[in-house]
Amino acid sequence: VVTLVVYFGEIATKTVGDLADLSNVSFPSFVAPLSTLFTWDSMIIILPVSIIVALVGLIESLLTLSVLDEMGGERGSGNKECIALGVGNSTSGLFGGMAGCAMIGQSVINFTSGGLGRLSSFTAAVLLIILVVSFSGVIAAIPVAVLVGIMFMVSIGTFEFSSVKRLKHMPKSDAFVLITVTIITVLEDLAVAVIAGIIISALVFAWEHAKIFARTSTDAEGKKVYELDGPLFFASVTSFNEQFDVENDPSEVIIDFKKARVMDSSGAEAIDGLTEKYKQAGKKLTLRHLSEDCKGMLKTAGPFCSYEEDDPTYKVAANV
Repeated sequence: VVTLVVYFGEIATKTVGDLADLSNVSFPSFVAPLSTLFTWDSMIIILPVSIIVALVGLIESLLTLSVLDEMGGERGSGNKECIALGVGNSTSGLFGGMAGCAMIGQSVINFTSGGLGRLSSFTAAVLLIILVVSFSGVIAAIPVAVLVGIMFMVSIGTFEFSSVKRLKHMPKSDAFVLITVTIITVLEDLAVAVIAGIIISALVFAWEHAKIFARTSTDAEGKKVYELDGPLFFASVTSFNEQFDVENDPSEVIIDFKKARVMDSSGAEAIDGLTEKYKQAGKKLTLRHLSEDCKGMLKTAGPFCSYEEDDPTYKVAANV
């Protein structure tokens, strides 16, 4: 309706035809790849861009699949989606076409309109190429404002407004990641946003798990027992060292790692350092429930380890 009003009313506004020349659009034909594309100089230019485009396409397609799975109560095949996307884009490139991927907005509208099978996607593709080839003049007359309005309506229809309400109840770290990824997606692109989100989430995970706790008790023989709970790795070394009172501890101390786990070489080095402190203080130290792999990584604390039947069997990540 708006297009007709603009056309017959001769209203001066920017149209699709002003953005792109659609006068010579024809059915695509096979285009053989140029041999110059396979040179090293060309690959240096092509590969970075192609990798980003591929990541964006894969991520958005898998996100779309996840949304549709949730709406339909079924589970699609991510592997098939990725393979189909690669084959389709490779074939499209041989005919001079641009790369594409699944779109959340269009897919949700298609789903809610009852298009649940392959026929709906096939019909959409056929109609799209017919419109572009045979009715390019009509498309060129569509005002850009109309397309903007359509995209706004698609965004409103696909945006999950309940997620805004959940911001108040979700952890601050999750809310920060959500907002950051959204902003980066708008300012940069989806690939950069996802990578940034993964890095931030990993840092948040490390920070939240960078704490180790110790419960203290005294056994019948008067020995002080530290029962550790939590992971011991590079981020929790400081917390680990803060649990012990070497100066005021009795002459015999037991550190029990039954509920703890040494994750990397930094944790093993922290145990060595603590052992050295007790040794310098002239106190007897016993380390219990360390895995065989962890004991093998200890440099000075090995002789202080006990060997029991219920010792754990986990592996420790070593520095390469």
